[in-house]
Amino acid sequence: MKPRLRHLALACVAALPLAGHAQDFSLHGYLDGRLVAAPAERSWVEGGLGKTRYGGGSTELRFGGAALVGTAQLTPSLLALAGVQLQEGDRAGIDVLEAYLRWRPVSTTRWRGSVQAGAFFPPASLENDAIGWTSPWTLTPSAINSWVGEELRAVGAEARIERRGDVATWDLRGALFQRNDPAGNLLAIRGWSLSDRTYGLGSRLREPDAYVRDEGDQPPMRYDPFRRIGQHWGNYVQLNWRARGRGRLSLMHYDNHAATDAWAPYAGGHRLYAWRTRFWSLGASADSGPVTWIAQAMDGDTIIEPAPGRVFTTRYRAAFLLAGWNRGAWRPALRLDHFSTRELPQAPGQHAGEHGNALTAALNWRPHDWLRLTFETLYMDSTRTVRADYGLPTRTRRTQVQLSARLFY
Repeated sequence: MKPRLRHLALACVAALPLAGHAQDFSLHGYLDGRLVAAPAERSWVEGGLGKTRYGGGSTELRFGGAALVGTAQLTPSLLALAGVQLQEGDRAGIDVLEAYLRWRPVSTTRWRGSVQAGAFFPPASLENDAIGWTSPWTLTPSAINSWVGEELRAVGAEARIERRGDVATWDLRGALFQRNDPAGNLLAIRGWSLSDRTYGLGSRLREPDAYVRDEGDQPPMRYDPFRRIGQHWGNYVQLNWRARGRGRLSLMHYDNHAATDAWAPYAGGHRLYAWRTRFWSLGASADSGPVTWIAQAMDGDTIIEPAPGRVFTTRYRAAFLLAGWNRGAWRPALRLDHFSTRELPQAPGQHAGEHGNALTAALNWRPHDWLRLTFETLYMDSTRTVRADYGLPTRTRRTQVQLSARLFY
């Protein structure tokens, strides 16, 4: 991301409290501290091949993160929103999660429209709808939403049309965006992960050190996932259906339309390549008594052509099912993930890629509006063929345990 764009987004955040003419202004945030028992393998966040946020085998206190989100209703039709975060990791710092203006004129009919412009998350998640793009059910989001938080962000404009019925509401939204051309790089070189390390505008993602050395370079190697490479515009379209007492269905198609042979120079004289990334996503949520069910499936591919005629494709799939119980101050949750990738072309009789499953169990206790305690256990069982190239077992089974105290404002 160019510095001037990041500075503009930060200026939007700083200006929110000064919106003296706003009809309504709100500021919400959280501060998170954790006791973590990490898996033995070093996390990819720190350059390892581990697939969870934490690694190294230690048990210690960690800073889980902090976020601040401000909204200002400037007029009855115009809303400004901006959010920033601070997270511990390979390179800690304050980053902008999203910052946009939304115009939604007052409607007295069943039809209502809106337009928003700025930097925002593509609406792929049914899971992460709490402050700072976090989940109210677990500390660690699903594999699908872990990747969305790592590599997907739209810088552009989105239009939405909604029809409100007596029983159900339909809405159709579509967007044009840029600055997401490297999206898909992590899925191809690292595969899926389960981590709540969400990246903001201006962040740098670290590639696993073993892969960097294999290419003849010196780690650490980092790249900006929210960068424009070429002049192409990406787009997404989403159709939603909601019914009171029944739930929600969501169908989405995303395509960044990146040129597969495009690249841009970055630090150290290296090339940052564009990846043509596209997917379909189908999600649903429903309540049955005190139990909330959330399910989502994603199917897509990402393509790169680093040299004329050398085309590499990574097919990827993932799905999860989450069940959460609303028991007053207590909220237990259980989620099952399945994920896989397949690399093409591949040698006859060989399967290059990965497949795996994960089970996440969380117990949330919120005795006060300003406090939530969460105990979470995450178990992952994955097989990735490329690990054999580095003398490592292809199959890994890892457990990560966390106890979080989160303060809300």
